[in-house]
Amino acid sequence: MTDTALSQAQAKMRAAGVADAAIEVFTHYVGRLRAGATGVIREDTIAPLLDPPHLSDVTVDRRTAQQALARTAILKLNGGLGTSMGMDRAKSLLPVRDGRTFLDLIVAQVQHVRSSYDVRLPLTFMNSFRTDADTRAALARHEGVEVDGVPLTFLQHQEPKLLTADLSPVSWPADPSLEWCPPGHGDLYTALLTSGTLDRLLDAGYRYANVSNSDNLGAAPSPTIAGWFAGSGAPYAAELCRRTAADRKGGHLAIRTSDHRLILRDTAQTAPEDMDFFTHEHRHPFFHTNNLWFDLEQLAAALAARGPVLGLPLIRNVKTVDPTDPSSPEVVQIETAMGAAIEVFDGATAIVVGRERFLPVKTTNDLLLVRSDAYRLGEDATLRPVVEPAPLVDLDREHYTTVARFDDRFPGGPPSLRDATSLTVRGEWTFEGGVAVVGAATLGPQGAPGTVPAGTTLGPAGPSAQEPSAP
Repeated sequence: MTDTALSQAQAKMRAAGVADAAIEVFTHYVGRLRAGATGVIREDTIAPLLDPPHLSDVTVDRRTAQQALARTAILKLNGGLGTSMGMDRAKSLLPVRDGRTFLDLIVAQVQHVRSSYDVRLPLTFMNSFRTDADTRAALARHEGVEVDGVPLTFLQHQEPKLLTADLSPVSWPADPSLEWCPPGHGDLYTALLTSGTLDRLLDAGYRYANVSNSDNLGAAPSPTIAGWFAGSGAPYAAELCRRTAADRKGGHLAIRTSDHRLILRDTAQTAPEDMDFFTHEHRHPFFHTNNLWFDLEQLAAALAARGPVLGLPLIRNVKTVDPTDPSSPEVVQIETAMGAAIEVFDGATAIVVGRERFLPVKTTNDLLLVRSDAYRLGEDATLRPVVEPAPLVDLDREHYTTVARFDDRFPGGPPSLRDATSLTVRGEWTFEGGVAVVGAATLGPQGAPGTVPAGTTLGPAGPSAQEPSAP
C-alpha cells in the first residue's frame, strides 16, 4: 500500500464522519498489513488451555450477586443484518417464539433480572449504521427499558474495504455501501470510547460489563457469573463451553508459550496445516462463546495508557467486494475480535459454563431448532434445552437458506424435535402442522418438491402415519 492509497482511505473515512480514534486504529492495522502481518497463530506457538475454572463449582449467595448486578451493564452486539439468511434488517428483529423477536426476549430477560434482584441493570446495543434505526424503533415499544444516564444504543465504526492488489480503497459505483465494512467486533472498545458510552457508564456508577451477541439467547444476565466475576478481581473474563465433535468452528483460548498469556485464536487465524489441531475436541477442549465480562474502570485505564489502539491481533479477512458476486474484485477487510482483548489485561481469566449459555442462530438450521419444542421458553425469557444434546438439523441450502423461503416451507410451524437426534432434509419439502421427528430422520430428494402432511412422524424407518406427498 502506498502512502497515497492510505491517505485516500483516511480521507474517505473522514468524509464519512468516522471518528479520529477509529481512523487511528485503522491506520495502525494498515501498517501491520503493509509489514506483512497475516494474523496467523501457529499451533507450535501455543499450548492448550486444559483446566479453567467451571461455573458448576461456583457458589454465590444472593446478596453478593445483587451487589455485583447493581454495578453491571448488559451490552449486546447488534450490528448484523442477517444477510446470510437473506435479511436486510437487524437479525435481532427476527421472530423466535409466539411472534416475539430476539430483541423482545433480550429485553424480557433483562427486565426479569431487574425485578428479581431490584437492580437497574442497563441494557445497550452496539448497532451498525444499517441496524440502528430499526432497532431504535423496536426498542421504543418497550416501556421502561432505558436507564437514566445510559444510551440504549451506540454505533460501531465503519472502514473501507481494500483491494488486495494494492490495499487502496475499493470503488463500487453499483452499490457504494458495499465499499464499507465493519472492523469486526473488536471495534467494541473503540466505539465505547468514541461514542462516550464508556464515560457515561462509569459516571453512572457502573463497574462491570457483560457483552454477548444479540442472536445468542442463551447469554441471559447471570447473577452467579456476575457475583463470581466481581469477586475474582479479574479485569476480564471469557465464557467457554466444552467442545464436542460437532464444534468444529469458532475460536478457542490457548496459552501463548512465549509469555504464558491467554490468547484467542479464531478460524481465520489458523494455518491450513494446523486445522486438524484447531478442530480437535480433545486437543483444544473448550470453545470461546463470545460471552465476555470486563471491568470498565480497567478498560478505561488501558485506553488512557495505550490510546485507542489496544493492540488486538489482526484478522485479515479476504472476500469479494460484493459477497453475492464471486467475480467482483477481491478485497481485504481488516478485522479484530473483541475476545482477543483477553491478552491485553494482566490477570485475565476464563470460566467454563453450561451449554445452555451458547445458543447462537447463524443459519435457518439453528432457527428451526430454537423455534421447535426441543427448547422451552421459561418465565425468565430464556430458552432452555428439553433434551441434550440438541438434535442436529441440516436443511437443504438450496431451498431453506433464506428466512423467506424457510418460513414458506413451514407454514404450520416447526416440526416436533424433542424426540429427535437429527433431521436431514434434501430437496424442497413443505411441512404441514403436527409433524414429529423421532430419532435420526432423513427426508431425501426423491419426490421433491413435495409436502409432509399433518400428523406425519419422520424417523429412521421413514415416514409413518401419513406419507410425504408430491404436489
